[in-house]
Amino acid sequence: MKLIFIYGSAAAGKLTVARQLANLTGFALFHNHLIVDAVAAVFPFGTEPFIRLREQFWLTMFREAAEAGTSIIFTFAPEATVAPGFAERAKAAIEASGGEIALVRLTVPRDEQERRIDNASRGEFGKLRSLELLRQLRAEFDRCEAAMPPALLTIDTMMTEPATAARLIVEQLGL
Repeated sequence: MKLIFIYGSAAAGKLTVARQLANLTGFALFHNHLIVDAVAAVFPFGTEPFIRLREQFWLTMFREAAEAGTSIIFTFAPEATVAPGFAERAKAAIEASGGEIALVRLTVPRDEQERRIDNASRGEFGKLRSLELLRQLRAEFDRCEAAMPPALLTIDTMMTEPATAARLIVEQLGL
């Protein structure tokens, strides 16, 4: 079982690349907002129950997938409501059940990120679409992303089309 853990800032193209990767590999796509949206339906974003339940759901899904031998692609945007060390806890959950994790970082230049932030497709899962809020939170996002463990592969999504990025991931990770 493999967990392809794709992370990066808002509007870096994580879900777009992950969908392409799922098509190439047949891996299940378990993107961040599936749980974020489910938990936020009951508890406001950033509250203690929201933070606790979101991580419990994520880690439970990883453990169950590893135990079932089901490889998955997970998308993640490092931000301040996620407790430090989440990626390490995800790794431990996967490895305890015999799986392995591969971190892939997607980057995007700030001007391109700002251009993409209000794309209509971002509304599908209640993603951040406010340029003003993005600018307010940027330093926090940068700090959280810098605290992530090193990625096995980093891809600039302004320079690399989603289908090409997915092929690079397949090639570089031997999927």
